[in-house]
Amino acid sequence: MNQVYFDNAATTPLRSEVIATMQHVLSDVYGNPSSTHSFGREAKTQVELARKKIASILGVTASEIIFTSGGTEADNLVLISCVRDLGVRHIVTSFIEHHAVLHTVAFLKKHFGITVSYVNLLENGVVDLMHLEKILQETSCKTLVSLMHVNNEVGNILDLKKAGAICKRYDALFHSDTVQSVGHYDLDFSKIDIDFAAVSAHKFHGPKGVGFAFVKKQHGLKSLIHGGEQEKGLRAGTEAVYAIVAMAEALSISAANLVSEREYILGLKSCFISGLKASIPGVKFNGLSGDLQKSSYTIVNVLLPVLQERAVMLPFELDIKGIACSKGSACQSGSSMGSHVLQAIQSGEERFSSLRFSFSSFNKIEEVDYVVDVLKQFVLSKK
Repeated sequence: MNQVYFDNAATTPLRSEVIATMQHVLSDVYGNPSSTHSFGREAKTQVELARKKIASILGVTASEIIFTSGGTEADNLVLISCVRDLGVRHIVTSFIEHHAVLHTVAFLKKHFGITVSYVNLLENGVVDLMHLEKILQETSCKTLVSLMHVNNEVGNILDLKKAGAICKRYDALFHSDTVQSVGHYDLDFSKIDIDFAAVSAHKFHGPKGVGFAFVKKQHGLKSLIHGGEQEKGLRAGTEAVYAIVAMAEALSISAANLVSEREYILGLKSCFISGLKASIPGVKFNGLSGDLQKSSYTIVNVLLPVLQERAVMLPFELDIKGIACSKGSACQSGSSMGSHVLQAIQSGEERFSSLRFSFSSFNKIEEVDYVVDVLKQFVLSKK
């Protein structure tokens, strides 16, 4: 049976070089990086070299990289500390953000009494930057804007430079969840008016359970986790040295191969879209995921012309055939509510079945052909 992994937006397989790096650090660099003896100093050196490597790739200083357990913790650190410690009383976001942002904002509204504004969404879920500007024009209190760079379900891309420039114009702080873009796009945070960002290693072939927050210098955030002075005092707890070093290795490899891998993966996505259009009359694509220029080259969110009640078992049937994909974010896979992103952007098509397919350089064109054929057979059998 074919085994096809098309769920790379949920997590990516580890590169062999990253595995080798992890094995080396686990076996040879086992000191506590806070210890002052030679074993600890070696571990500390490895952590700081990783920090410098990551900072260099993103065009920032090493002191602006704060290691966390992943993107969710980084989002929480920024949002909560901005309200608790920096005096933010108003957060502007959108209905299609990751739940790491939306649930945290709801928590802050309930427990800290902040005001929350949601930016309008244009056709296909495009964030309305004119409405963002209007909201900020009418705001008088300290404001944080939180808008993700690449949507994790439909792949829509936010113009970070434009959004950041609008925020700066109105003296608003700007945070972006860049979990789906760092490692996939050439980002230089020094050329964008951005104050905070969240990143997760397992989206670019690094290990799970590690990521970082970009925190622009002198913003005054304070730790959510207490008990030590690690990570510039912003995250207590012994650093996972093997994971941090492996993350830096994964990001370095991704950055070095950005152009060639993007071209290759974009080719897979293009063939997948054209194959579905040729094989399944009436197939559509959610958000801008069917647009090769305006969406992430890694994500396609397919709207199949099959009623949901007739396709409820489709993900499981695909799994039986060796195909891994998803109905939305992996973080909400246990929910019976469906995708909040699709609920926010679909108009009259909610009754049909949607699936997210996401690609990496590990995938092959033969896998694309196989999945297209399986989907074709499924749709035709339900007619």
